[in-house]
Amino acid sequence: MDTNSTGGLQITDNDTADKLQKKFQDIHDENFEEIAESRAASLGAPYVNLDGFPIATDAIAVIPEEQAEALKIVCFLYTGSEIRFGAINPANPQVLALINSLKEKLHAESEIYLISEKSFEIAFKIYEKIPKIREIIRGVKITADDINKFSEKISSLNELQSALDNISVTDIITFIIAGGLKTNSSDIHIEAEEKDIKVRFRVDGILHTVASLKPEGWEKLISRIKLLAELKININDKPQDGRFTIFLPEDKIEVRVSTIPTSYGESVVLRLLRSSATGLNFEDLGIRGKSFVDIAHEIKRPNGMIIATGPTGSGKTTTLYAILNKLNDSETKIISLEDPIEYKLDGINQSQIDYSKDYTFAKGLRSILRQDPDIVMVGEIRDLETAEIAVNAALTGHLVISTIHTNSAAGAIPRFMAMGVKPFLLSPALNAIIGQRLVRKLCPECKTEQAIDNDTMTKILNILSTIPAESASRLTQEELTNLKFYHSKGCPACHGLGFKGRIGIYEILIMSPEIEKIILSGKVSEHDIEEVAVSEGMLTMAQDGLLKAKDGITTVEEVFKVVE
Repeated sequence: MDTNSTGGLQITDNDTADKLQKKFQDIHDENFEEIAESRAASLGAPYVNLDGFPIATDAIAVIPEEQAEALKIVCFLYTGSEIRFGAINPANPQVLALINSLKEKLHAESEIYLISEKSFEIAFKIYEKIPKIREIIRGVKITADDINKFSEKISSLNELQSALDNISVTDIITFIIAGGLKTNSSDIHIEAEEKDIKVRFRVDGILHTVASLKPEGWEKLISRIKLLAELKININDKPQDGRFTIFLPEDKIEVRVSTIPTSYGESVVLRLLRSSATGLNFEDLGIRGKSFVDIAHEIKRPNGMIIATGPTGSGKTTTLYAILNKLNDSETKIISLEDPIEYKLDGINQSQIDYSKDYTFAKGLRSILRQDPDIVMVGEIRDLETAEIAVNAALTGHLVISTIHTNSAAGAIPRFMAMGVKPFLLSPALNAIIGQRLVRKLCPECKTEQAIDNDTMTKILNILSTIPAESASRLTQEELTNLKFYHSKGCPACHGLGFKGRIGIYEILIMSPEIEKIILSGKVSEHDIEEVAVSEGMLTMAQDGLLKAKDGITTVEEVFKVVE
């Protein structure tokens, strides 16, 4: 018998076992591809056969191996501007979510294809060609145990000097960081000077010199910092930037490191970013009374602009994050455009500005609007192009929140118009403007009543007596006559500083028909806008600050320091 027919497969007497297996496998593979192609057609999805397709390792590496195996998805093409994925089930919501996140992260046009199981197996084998990267322990890693060991020895800033005198150079950086965390510092400054090395902590916005180190140990000290931050040790005549992370049991500390050359060595700044800081509640910002009711109403509107104003370090970004936390839910698409991304926020798509790749606020904002967001946060409006896109987004159904550098809430409107924004677009786009500053909060453990001199009291009364009758914060004559204020001298609870934490003082300008008339007139005066806003019930920052001082939250000196 020369031949035998089995389901269309011709078998000859000359066929060996290997040849038979190959023929059966070819039919099996063809069936896989026919079924996959048929499925793709029924779903209206594109189809591709990856057998023989030249897949580069840098493309396959776009998706982590474990994730690719779990979701049955691979990246088979990545050129930088376009990215192509193949998935056995391209309609899987987890697959779609992964693709969207990668598309935003890589700023590339994407497309997903249906592939067969055979194609997936072929592509998945390419992961074997990717070199496995081992974690390199440099011998200078800082752990939670290191931090806890040293922080237990610190009860006040004054103790840091004596403690640093008695430990090795190897442990100095860990001890300094532990001290920074224990005292809730935002930044640690280590500066080489002519006779010594100064260590300063920025606590609640104020720099405190906490120690002086001997210059003999500077080279070891700077080398250790650079190793931690993965900077080049042999470069000391150019600025460098790096970072490292400390994982604590209940928090994660991102440490951003900046070095610049100076006359006597280098100046180093370690910025301590706590992930727990992103959990600030909108209700805890310090906005009170009518101001709180007004801004709470405005942020719930589906479109328009909310602008935070103030100088650098006045807490604008914290305010925006608190608003985002308030609005963040599963039904709302929120995208932020930041420079840089300081804190990671769950449930929010955060995009990082990169000027080296021509990814600016304006270009990023255009791309963001194609993502169909409900709420857009723009880190800062700096130029006309960004301002015009933001204003148009606010007019076309998006809630846009952003910041701008001005000294008061009323000053934001002339600033927009100075950029070139058209008055007839600006007036309907703006919902509210938040002017703000940060003041230090008195330590509740050691605060006591403070005597105020006559000149200062006269100044206070002039400010508080002008609170409009429309405001629920207006004080009676009896309250004005019996004002009390407080200060503190320091105790162990506040590390001897007298203050513990900071709070915002605010002025909330809500758009009204009268303010719109001023904008549309083209003759915009910061003074005129503020005068109308105050007559309609707006508290100024000075008034809000002095009311907080009256309540024992801060001091009169703190308020006048930031508002004058």
